[in-house]
Amino acid sequence: MTDPSFAARPQGGGTAPCDERAVFTAVVYVLTSGCAWRHLPPTFGTSPATAHRRFTVWTEAGLWRRLHRAVLDEPGARGEVDWTSAIIDAASVQAKGGTLTGPNPVDRGKKGSKLHVLSDARGIPLAVAVSGADLHDSQAFKPLILAIPTVRSRRGPRRRRPVKARADKAYFSADHVAWLRGRGLVPRIARPGIESGERLGRHRWKIERSIA
Repeated sequence: MTDPSFAARPQGGGTAPCDERAVFTAVVYVLTSGCAWRHLPPTFGTSPATAHRRFTVWTEAGLWRRLHRAVLDEPGARGEVDWTSAIIDAASVQAKGGTLTGPNPVDRGKKGSKLHVLSDARGIPLAVAVSGADLHDSQAFKPLILAIPTVRSRRGPRRRRPVKARADKAYFSADHVAWLRGRGLVPRIARPGIESGERLGRHRWKIERSIA
């Protein structure tokens, strides 16, 4: 993928392209460590500006979504993606700013983000979304189900539909139950005041491990 910032100058000159692998490694480091772009260590061999610029270009091109699908295809082809259930959960994290932040209702209104994750029955993340911390969990329910990608199978065509959808009482509504059944999925959502979270707890630890 060519970065527009490296286009040849009109005089015929140009800037030598950076090593793509080095830039990718730097971007992944920032995304996984929480390091600010401006504090990117020089040992990665690329400047913070170049790393951030490439991240923006790759994001707009849908690179991360394609990489996620390619990664899922590996266990899918080995039959290691467990489609018996899709488990949905969310976790709030601290965030200093940006468009995907909001006042956290469980942290004295401090700014934060919320990570929404849908995994298979083993805890392998199939769909991920980020929102402001003030977004109610239930609002991410349908988008996560619809975002499940088609994954390679050990035998037969690619697959994207689990058998059951498991979630805690924060996701319960008559609309969600009917919507799942209309799509051929078995709803397993705890009902407020009727079912405790203990039954989901046997499955929930798998996705909590993924979020952590």
